[in-house]
Amino acid sequence: MKELIHLQTITDLHRLFNLGISYNPLVTVLDFSKVTEQVEQNSKITTDFYSIMFKNYCKNNIKYGRKEIDFQDGNLICISPNQTIEIDSEIVEREDKMGWGLFFHPDLIRSTTLNEKIRSYSFFNYEASEALHLSDKEKNILFECIQKIEIELQENIDIHSLQIIVSTIELLLSYCQRFYGRQMITRSQTNKSIVSQIENILTQYFSDIKINEQGLPTVKYLADKVHLSPSYLSDLLKKETGKNTQEHIHFYLIEEAKNLLINTEKNINEIAYNLGFEYPQYFNKLFKKKIGKTPKEYRNLN
Repeated sequence: MKELIHLQTITDLHRLFNLGISYNPLVTVLDFSKVTEQVEQNSKITTDFYSIMFKNYCKNNIKYGRKEIDFQDGNLICISPNQTIEIDSEIVEREDKMGWGLFFHPDLIRSTTLNEKIRSYSFFNYEASEALHLSDKEKNILFECIQKIEIELQENIDIHSLQIIVSTIELLLSYCQRFYGRQMITRSQTNKSIVSQIENILTQYFSDIKINEQGLPTVKYLADKVHLSPSYLSDLLKKETGKNTQEHIHFYLIEEAKNLLINTEKNINEIAYNLGFEYPQYFNKLFKKKIGKTPKEYRNLN
């Protein structure tokens, strides 16, 4: 059985790496070139804080979500609180190892605008295999943000400290969001293949499966089919088509509803049940929201 290590505070993290007391109990920056990993193999780690890590070492020994993390080429991952990292084997380090980690507790941003905005950074819910591959320029931009945070942590705390640290974290996260957007663009051909797969899956689902027995396809169902995290799939589809995963499901649902309204004699309630709706009023509400007319009005016009 794997040992479970739960880190509640930034102080717990410092203890794990034998780093002494942190400058700030809610946020810290680690220089991985100066840190010796203290976690034994066959361990699981969970934390109560956000983790953003960039390294150029560790290959095929760490799992996050369902996939192994390969930091060897210098990838960045962002992990939200209560996620699990698994250490499967002994960590092999390089002589030229480098990297950094930014760790901050939710209490740091609780009273700031970032507290709400952080939910929009969907990359915190990506799989490790969907890590951010940074160009040299991008690495430098993020490292400059890290250096600013580190310098501020070493200053005497004053009334400006929290604002400067949090605003710099927000800047770093905004850059991560931009760089992920760039990564999706540069992988456009692969992304188009995934879009095509999703369209084929939905077409087959609505034509072959009895929706009233199986229920509507979920975002997780589609993500599992193409081996991506739900968040990454939604962002990918949004970038390529303008519609996220849920909107794609609704599009195919409405198209099937139109077919049933025009080509069958089934009443509205029957159609709603056939499409997997337990309550017909939910179907009516969704249909009107998407089409601008109720199912009955649409049928009468056609």
